[in-house]
Amino acid sequence: MSIEPVKRAILPNLKDFKRFWQSKGPFKYALTSKDFPPVLLEPEEWIFSNDVKVLLKELMQFDNRKMKIVKAPFNPDNKSILRPEMLSPWKINHFPEEWNVCVCDLFVPEGHLTGIVLDMIEKHDDSIDRKDVEQAFFHCLESCMDQLGYLYFKPRGSSPYAALKSYLAEWEEDEQDAGLL
Repeated sequence: MSIEPVKRAILPNLKDFKRFWQSKGPFKYALTSKDFPPVLLEPEEWIFSNDVKVLLKELMQFDNRKMKIVKAPFNPDNKSILRPEMLSPWKINHFPEEWNVCVCDLFVPEGHLTGIVLDMIEKHDDSIDRKDVEQAFFHCLESCMDQLGYLYFKPRGSSPYAALKSYLAEWEEDEQDAGLL
């Protein structure tokens, strides 16, 4: 099984981006921060991949931080302990501390996953396993990148590559206005 490559690069200028895209790309997916300071990225850093799950795992530093989706250490049926009803009995160990302050429908601080993730799984509760939860989490996470403060580009229509054209045109206009081009 070959692992899909992922590329990270600091690209502060449009010309740097275009040079990188021509020499290393094109890529199906691209991601950068829309906020400053960026979270889980360096300023002006981009992540590129042809596999969305690989891209998102790289952003979270899933392997480096030795993250793993595990059963949460509580019984959701135990009503004697107050906890939000929307929590699922799953969590991500070694969850990015940087995301503990993020507002996202998929998780709460410390990586406890919500029922929204489980709603994506078409199995019954008793047969759901870690791989099902992981696949559902990354599928849901893809649609929440804007909510988390990232610019996420994916292919549109029949294009095999990330739809960057309008973003690059706006970037070029901004650099022209700033006298950088």
